Amino acid sequence: MIYGYARVSTKKQLEGNGLEVQEKALLDAGADTVIKEQYTGTTMQRPQLDALVERMTSGDTLMAAKLDRIARTAVEGAEVIRRLQDRGVAVHILNIGVLDSSATGRLMMQVLLAFAEFERDMIVERTQAGREVARTHAGYREGRRPLPQARKDAAVDMILHGHSYKETCDATGLSRSTVLRAVQAARAKQTVS
Repeated sequence: MIYGYARVSTKKQLEGNGLEVQEKALLDAGADTVIKEQYTGTTMQRPQLDALVERMTSGDTLMAAKLDRIARTAVEGAEVIRRLQDRGVAVHILNIGVLDSSATGRLMMQVLLAFAEFERDMIVERTQAGREVARTHAGYREGRRPLPQARKDAAVDMILHGHSYKETCDATGLSRSTVLRAVQAARAKQTVS
């Protein structure tokens, strides 16, 4: 059996081209089925991949569009691929080829995994450098922008006039937890006054 594995890091990619492109490429390359999931590469938690790796047996093939979809660090990638190869499972990375258990195949795998890890580390460094530059600008604020007080006030007004939380959230575009906090803050302010 040829199992394709597709992973994206964000929900936006999950709904967009990232996952669809991987799935199409895997099916076009001969995958019988494609296992998909959304987990960031930094967490190393991939329940779908872990379950797939556990059920694969000799003669099966694990196929992925790119090496970093399976692993983001050389150590983790080598461990997953070696575990599969020891059970007679082939690993086929579409933009590289089949990684076999020969000495050349193992060397190639280590080099490629090291480059995947290097690429991820460079992304992290660039992101951190960008944040440092942004912090030097006047008006920079870490995290999300604060919600307009007028929207929160409108939500509180709707709740106090008998609207449900669902109606209020739909009308204002605020989350239920944001509306709850705004209502609690308004009620606390009234009791203090």
